[in-house]
Amino acid sequence: MKRFFDKIDKKIVGFMAVVGMPFLRISLAIVFIWFGILKPMHLSSANDIVIKTVYWFDPAWFVPFLGWWEVLIGVCLLYKPLIRFGIFIMMLQMAGTFLPLVLLPEIIYIKFPFVMTLEGQYIIKNLVLIGAALVIGSHVRDKERNIKINSKKRNKK
Repeated sequence: MKRFFDKIDKKIVGFMAVVGMPFLRISLAIVFIWFGILKPMHLSSANDIVIKTVYWFDPAWFVPFLGWWEVLIGVCLLYKPLIRFGIFIMMLQMAGTFLPLVLLPEIIYIKFPFVMTLEGQYIIKNLVLIGAALVIGSHVRDKERNIKINSKKRNKK
């Protein structure tokens, strides 16, 4: 029985190894493209908090700019040669997403520091997006690594 479950487990894990990384990359791209495109269309529920956070910029140009920036992140994640650039510009953007935690505590916290409003929770979920980008970024050299590993195996034979 143990061997049966081990065999099934290996198949499931193998399937996840094949589809996991592409799924993570494409799903992260979809999130950025979807959330990003809503900003220039004035349909994003995040527009108000963006305007209140970066009040020193004119929202007429900054909110659409931020939206297109997010769309660019997503597009870069879809096209493998641009993944590194996409992650780089994502990290720049992510730094800004945490500003409301400091600049707008009255909007972010119900009871500082642990009880957050929906807006605060929306910001904290960005930690998961950052984690996903780190995992994706850790695999950008997989093809090169696999070639080196296979080459070493052939040389040992």
